[in-house]
Amino acid sequence: MQRRDLLGLMGLTALGAPLRPAFAHGAPPGLLALDATSQAALVRAGHLQPAQLVQASLARVADINPRLQALVELCPDRARGQWQGPPSAGPFWGVPFAYKDAVDLQGTHRRSGSRLQADAALSSASSPLVARCEASGLIAIGKTATPEFQLSATTEPLLGGPVRNPWNPLHSPGGSSGGAAAAVAAGMLPMAHATDGGGSIRIPASCCGLFGLKPSRSRMQGSGPRDAGVDHAVSRTVRDSATLFWWNQRGDGAAPLPPMPAVHGPSARRLRIGFAPQNLFGEMPDPAVLQEVTRVARLCERLGHQVQPFAHGIDGERFFDAFMVAWSGGAERALQQAEGTGRPPDTLLEPWTLHLARHARALPAGAAARAGAHFAAVGAQVNAWFDAVDVVLSPVAASEPPPLGWLAPTVPGATLWARLMRYASYTPLHNVAGTPAMSVPLGLSERGLPIGSHFAARVGDEQTLFALAYELEQAEPWSHRVPPL
Repeated sequence: MQRRDLLGLMGLTALGAPLRPAFAHGAPPGLLALDATSQAALVRAGHLQPAQLVQASLARVADINPRLQALVELCPDRARGQWQGPPSAGPFWGVPFAYKDAVDLQGTHRRSGSRLQADAALSSASSPLVARCEASGLIAIGKTATPEFQLSATTEPLLGGPVRNPWNPLHSPGGSSGGAAAAVAAGMLPMAHATDGGGSIRIPASCCGLFGLKPSRSRMQGSGPRDAGVDHAVSRTVRDSATLFWWNQRGDGAAPLPPMPAVHGPSARRLRIGFAPQNLFGEMPDPAVLQEVTRVARLCERLGHQVQPFAHGIDGERFFDAFMVAWSGGAERALQQAEGTGRPPDTLLEPWTLHLARHARALPAGAAARAGAHFAAVGAQVNAWFDAVDVVLSPVAASEPPPLGWLAPTVPGATLWARLMRYASYTPLHNVAGTPAMSVPLGLSERGLPIGSHFAARVGDEQTLFALAYELEQAEPWSHRVPPL
């Protein structure tokens, strides 16, 4: 095929010429429908230049982002400087990418979705993670929206307004990496940076029909032995996630986990899969979610895996009381910062953040130490699961993506806490235990909303999860599904 014909099929003209404006309110053009691995392959083969990929992505952002508010800042000059520099030998040279507005990206603002940081100065340096991603060849075009200080399972900050789910703009894209997930699902990017401290990769992936894996504690750059949160990405395909994971995992002498070899496809190994549809309170998810996760359990059986009922044995009330101690601590630090400005905190922080901060200030002495001890015991208990099973299957969330407003930060604190404990009751356990877990986008509800299935494995065993994800992707491909924008 001639290069001109190839570009035409992808919705592009020659470098420097205008892009076709025909993407409006539809599926992404052929080029942007490709995953990051395919886009990079076209660059390596000389069929495309990185500038063309970035220009196509920015054109899509200009077309779609005003409706979704997934990206909060663009940096085209930075992108230009990267593509005009030396080419990368990494796996993703030329592929457009965006970072969650919770990390430093030199020359952009770090606002963390908060009015408290609305006037933040430009970051003078990037986080080490950015340098590693750029070494892979990824080219930053901007930053994606997050709830205030990543404190919720939806992305509806008062600074900038709610991010809308591309599958239905009246519904949440999840949180806290909701901007990243909405951008990828809408075809603005093939993959985007995300973080997960309680479900913030997996819940948005489930809400937006994407693949999202939370790595083990200490596995990735910047992740330490006490961190509940970890960095990775949301993507449309398993191979993009697996390749970026392999590239970004720690390989330093102090890394507590041995490097994981690259995973390129399914394994012949058949797994013992524990099926646990109940949450930590012993409650079943909503009917649509239960129907989907049960269907996926049967799919695993048809693929030859052994699926068996599984009881988690965790005291949900005690666990979430301890989790609230840890969760509220970050909000209390934000309140301290707000008080230091001399302005009324309620003009700078959202009601939900203030509710969490006040909870933290009311805790008795020693609460944090007791929560830490409980988490250590829970972590040992969860990792012991994997003596009896290889993987545990559960829902990602208790319901379909909720309507915007249901988890908004303006909902009264006690009500919002109760709703979050129902909706996001499956994912935080694996942040505390440090175990890897993933959302696999196998389902759509009768209302056309994505429903992911949640798989977890023992600490350090991402290899099993990626191999299983490849197998499920082959059995029921999903990357052809696009939101009805």
